[in-house]
Amino acid sequence: MPQPLHDRIDRAILDHLQRHGRTPNVDLAEAVRLSPSSCLRRTKALEADGVIAGYRAELDRERLGLGLTIFLSLKVEHAPATIDVVEAALKAIPHVASCHVVSGDADFLVELAVPDLRTFERVLTDDILAIGPVRDARSTFSIRTVVDRGPLSLDSWPGPRP
Repeated sequence: MPQPLHDRIDRAILDHLQRHGRTPNVDLAEAVRLSPSSCLRRTKALEADGVIAGYRAELDRERLGLGLTIFLSLKVEHAPATIDVVEAALKAIPHVASCHVVSGDADFLVELAVPDLRTFERVLTDDILAIGPVRDARSTFSIRTVVDRGPLSLDSWPGPRP
């Protein structure tokens, strides 16, 4: 459930950090027109509330030799604890970039980042199809990424806008 923002300053801090995550506190404070101590206090409160879940570097897959992105739709056996077994196994596979439990024809949608088809084949056969409850896997290859991990819209979040 969305947490209400305290005011437009919190929204401005979140908006700025999404676009410029390495901004030093002094520069962030200037950008949102606060004193550095007030800005740091608010940022820490947003972290403590879990609104800011963490920080990370966005890496270029091509430059890392992971230029092939595949989306796998997985169907699994429906039995007690199946979801937990599949989730744990997928979390342990390093090439899994993201994983979602979905509705519709599939049970899971898995994004893989791999260097080539040979690696994909190995991951698919040795790792994913070896997960006991997995009954079917359908792959879709990404030709080109149009949007990837852009800043989230804060428009639907309660509270005043900057």
